[in-house]
Amino acid sequence: MDVITTGPERAMLENMVTLNRESLIESVEKLTEAEARQRLVPSLTTPLGLVKHVAAAERSWFQRRVAALPEDEWDGHAYGDDASFAVTDEDTIASAIRELRSAAARGATITAPLDLDFTIEHDHHGTLSLRWILLHMVREIARHAGHMDILVEQLLAAREE
Repeated sequence: MDVITTGPERAMLENMVTLNRESLIESVEKLTEAEARQRLVPSLTTPLGLVKHVAAAERSWFQRRVAALPEDEWDGHAYGDDASFAVTDEDTIASAIRELRSAAARGATITAPLDLDFTIEHDHHGTLSLRWILLHMVREIARHAGHMDILVEQLLAAREE
């Protein structure tokens, strides 16, 4: 994926979201299915759960909040709660990645016609622009990609023991 370092603000923001998302995906792809389900911390965080959580965050911001779609039109869980980390027996690395990419594509479709100054009202943060939401997604996904990197490093090191 190309890195956009100059040009329109929107292109750079969307590119940074995508780069962070792809970094998260590239990391989980280094793992086996069993490794991706391992909990190495007291929370519900697992590598597979991180991918599912980021998909839920994408749906939460773009389907639930920006588009204000009713719940029955969301592609899946759209809250950043503990349930967003839940992994079922049917989940696989490939299915979680498909879920994340699908949520991202739908978010891009929702936001494409909107200006960066488009606003929504948020129950906790007040008035938020699409610019702020994209910056928040850069922060959110980068944070979880960092978590993923640490978990993957631990899991790959355990292979060598």
